[in-house]
Amino acid sequence: MDHPPEIAALLGAFDAAEKDARALVAGLDEALGTWRAAPGSWSIAECLDHLASGNRVYLRAMEPSAQLALTRGRARRTPAVPGMLGRWFIATFEPPVRPRYKLKAPRTIRPRPSPALEDAARQFFQSQDELRAFIRRYAEIDLASVAFTNPFVRVFRFSLATGLHVLAAHERRHLWQAWRVRDAATRSPPSA
Repeated sequence: MDHPPEIAALLGAFDAAEKDARALVAGLDEALGTWRAAPGSWSIAECLDHLASGNRVYLRAMEPSAQLALTRGRARRTPAVPGMLGRWFIATFEPPVRPRYKLKAPRTIRPRPSPALEDAARQFFQSQDELRAFIRRYAEIDLASVAFTNPFVRVFRFSLATGLHVLAAHERRHLWQAWRVRDAATRSPPSA
């Protein structure tokens, strides 16, 4: 099925994130995958675990609104792109991370304590499949006007389109972070 350009671009963004993550973990052993550059910083496994959790929490928040819109026949009227406020919010997630936009992750999506690299990667890749399935299932509804409550900042309601773009930017942010960890780990490998 041919998708509208912005839907194809969203699917492409999640495909690119998966490809990037596969390159990130290729050849990594458990020691490098769970190495932290400093106490309190995240390992590659923790970055992937955080992304998998965040993707699922957002999808759970978006699903009821999307399903209701589908049931009510709220067909696509405009492209699935964020509005002005949404674009600003998304920009705060894009790498490289600027210190003034560095926030502590909400408790519900903090990585598990010391997840195994293989499991964290598997969870992330499964969440990618779930994201793409959501987009394909709801591509024909009006993603730009159907709103959901942000699961982390409940006073904000975003369009489903904004939510999907937030997830794509969030993935780019933490994959960028994970690559920085990998670079640091290869310069200062963990001791056996």
